[in-house]
Amino acid sequence: MQGKKNLGLKELIAIAIGGMVGGGIFTILGISVSFVGVLAPFAIALGGVMAWFAAYSYVKLGVYYKDEGATYAFFKRTYPSSNLAASFIGWFTIFGYISTLALYAYTFSSYGISGFSFADDEVVRKVVAIGIIWIFASINLWSVKGMGKIEDIMVYAKLMILFIISISLIYFAKTDFNTFSTIIQKDFQATPLMSILIVASVTFVAYEGFQLVINAVNDMENPDLNIPRAIYGSVILVSLIYFIIALSAVLAISTDDLIKNREYALASGAFDIMGDLGRNLVIFGAILATSSAINGTLFGSSRQMARIADDGYLPSIVAQRKNNIPKTAIMTMAAIASLLVAIGGLRLILEFGSITFLLISLLMAIANFKIRKETNSSTLITIISIIGLFMGAILILYYEYKHNPEQLLFIAILYIVLTLGAWGYARMSHLR
Repeated sequence: MQGKKNLGLKELIAIAIGGMVGGGIFTILGISVSFVGVLAPFAIALGGVMAWFAAYSYVKLGVYYKDEGATYAFFKRTYPSSNLAASFIGWFTIFGYISTLALYAYTFSSYGISGFSFADDEVVRKVVAIGIIWIFASINLWSVKGMGKIEDIMVYAKLMILFIISISLIYFAKTDFNTFSTIIQKDFQATPLMSILIVASVTFVAYEGFQLVINAVNDMENPDLNIPRAIYGSVILVSLIYFIIALSAVLAISTDDLIKNREYALASGAFDIMGDLGRNLVIFGAILATSSAINGTLFGSSRQMARIADDGYLPSIVAQRKNNIPKTAIMTMAAIASLLVAIGGLRLILEFGSITFLLISLLMAIANFKIRKETNSSTLITIISIIGLFMGAILILYYEYKHNPEQLLFIAILYIVLTLGAWGYARMSHLR
């Protein structure tokens, strides 16, 4: 007797939330507070608004094409005569996933070693991060069946832990809401709007993952109805989750502590308030969140990488599969993510990932604008999406230019390499 294979709305929302809540909130919190202080919850929520506008084009294209290839397939089908467009979106999508893989691994490491004396040792942190990448790569190379069975449990377990953490922090908060509202009013007047917009742009990567819903289009019930419901619903829910966690953190933990321990700010703050129990709860939540995200990212994006290689826009060896497992793609992603961890710090990985997914989302919005009549899209919302996503990328680059030009140079070199690679494979595909 054949079991039911179709995915309903609950399962689809779980897929999207599982993809988004992958340790991003654990990483972005301390960095956001270092930018805008107690206004961090509102800046992070504004990042959710940007994610909603980005999701709009994904929803419209997803319903129209119903293609499990999602980002890569949408752009390729919208510009069928352009090898360069297909190659460009393929390379940027895959390297966007690689940057999130590095981010999740770095977060796993930061929290995993936070209780030890060597917690601030950057070398140890990177070694552990690279190690966890290869542990999950090995699991994906061997079998994903075992991990697949517990993926849903991991998603809902990490949401429950995040809820417990938030309630606990609010309960033990040192600042009451009346005092906090006074502080917020003062900070809103003193903090430049551009700083808030920069934080919203930088934290955009924490919302990456909602498009995983579209990868399941062949197994879902009523795609026309459930794609928009699942994506919009998950973006709103995750925005609310991030806002509550950030709010509870700034209520309970001093901004100085959040900034000082920004790589593992929640664990450090929870320890000060609740002792070992609080710290261990946060560490377990972060490890659980990042573990499921690393596994899911390797599983889904490696298959998309193999498909892009099948089309001739990546080295043909990457397309090799054994027992339907894209082993070369998995190892390639793990190797490049490890290299990114080795040569870059947390902020570099975070900002490179945010810029990359802003650019990818911008390209999706442009593609949707091109066929807006076919997708029945609002011209106004699509234009707002294009402008907002473009400005988000510009804001991050502007901040880097003003405060960290060396890091901006490194990011620029990465993009030059990606662009040359995409261009080269587009030419080879054209000549075949």
